[in-house]
Amino acid sequence: MKVSEILKVKGDILYTVTPNTPMLEAIHTMVEKDIGSLVVMEFGTLVGMLSFREIMKTIDREKGVIANDTVRKHMDDHPITITPDTEVNEVRRIMLEKHARYVPIMDAGTVHGVISFYDVARAVLEAQSFENKMLKAYIRDWPAEGDE
Repeated sequence: MKVSEILKVKGDILYTVTPNTPMLEAIHTMVEKDIGSLVVMEFGTLVGMLSFREIMKTIDREKGVIANDTVRKHMDDHPITITPDTEVNEVRRIMLEKHARYVPIMDAGTVHGVISFYDVARAVLEAQSFENKMLKAYIRDWPAEGDE
């Protein structure tokens, strides 16, 4: 299974901010939309990711004070990216090795979406469920010896 297949099911809604967006505004957007990350874009180019991980690090480092900081100061400015053709097993490996919960999907400089650890887990579970049903149906229809 490829990332493009997960995107077809998930949809193509992409929430973005600029590096100059105030942190409080970015946090409000994440809470309002019930999302765990924002893609940071500048002049049409991916420049970073802001997730709850960066927000929690900021809160810890600044002792609970976000103040008037912008996203630029706290975003991950070197996010790992994948392509729509990346195999899901490779995505799982990358996410586990890099401790990445949200990964942007890029193709030819264009952001096509973000895939989360949850999206990957759900896709794998659904694929395994489907395979399990097919195997059970196959076993039920197995010809008895001598019926050949």
